Amino acid sequence: MKTSFVIPCYGSEKTIADVVSELKQLVQSIPDCHYEIIMVSDASPDNVFQVIKSLCREDPEHCKGAELAKNFGQHAALMAGYRIATGDFILSLDDDGQAPIESVPQLIDALKNADLVFGSYAHKRHNLFRNFGSKVNDWMAEFLLGKPKKLHVTSFFAMRRFIKDEILKYDNAYPYLLGLLLRTTKNIVNVPVNHRERAEGKSGYTFRKLLRLWINGFTAFSVVPLRIATFCGFLCAFLGGLGVVWCIVNKVLHPDAPLGYSSMMTTILFVGGMLMLMLGMIGEYIGRTYICINKAPQYVIRSTTMENSNHE
Repeated sequence: MKTSFVIPCYGSEKTIADVVSELKQLVQSIPDCHYEIIMVSDASPDNVFQVIKSLCREDPEHCKGAELAKNFGQHAALMAGYRIATGDFILSLDDDGQAPIESVPQLIDALKNADLVFGSYAHKRHNLFRNFGSKVNDWMAEFLLGKPKKLHVTSFFAMRRFIKDEILKYDNAYPYLLGLLLRTTKNIVNVPVNHRERAEGKSGYTFRKLLRLWINGFTAFSVVPLRIATFCGFLCAFLGGLGVVWCIVNKVLHPDAPLGYSSMMTTILFVGGMLMLMLGMIGEYIGRTYICINKAPQYVIRSTTMENSNHE
């Protein structure tokens, strides 16, 4: 059986070589282990692709590299790596050294009885902002995508080849891996692993990038926000109807009661705000559809370390 390790790289010029070295030491200690390591630079601002090319020159049999033409995001970089991967098992991990490489055998072993395996961290070594983002992402995945509540999702995961082949059928812009994975299989398990401290640098996820990731998730793989918008519209109409009835009854019972300007303006602002919110939500869906119809690329590969490559 062959295992493909896919590593999206961004700002990891000083860490990727150590990650690859440790990974190779581990897999080479396993008898009859066939493997490949695929590194995809997501238009990193440092010289990480030069390091990747150096690693591939040293070991062209096991190392492959690609560079995206612009920063398409971590999920797009993973999709690019998956298209290059040829293994029976595909394992994804980060480039910062935080993934517990020593736990790779446990993830692969768990694939004997599962289609998809996520490493589960008892204590994450991220900063407070990143941990908060992970919590929000988990909540959204449960509410919008139907993620099992007890399933812990991380960037350290392994899957069978048929899962990779299925998610690669999605060729639109703005890929969201969790949505693709959850709609492909229900045979998903967790394996407890330890989370390491970051070896160098800081997380590439800013608030803007996390927000964009969340929007990708619920607009590409869920219609729940549209149903919420419908419910809010019904609720506003219902409350408005009750308000009209109350005004009529109040005027009949108390003819001299003044009609409130403040309450009227509050109602107008509330209903107007809800309408704008719902129109914006619908517009987000329409905009994504428009972008996909115009064949916006999921990613563009500038160059690879493989000769005569046909990957685009």
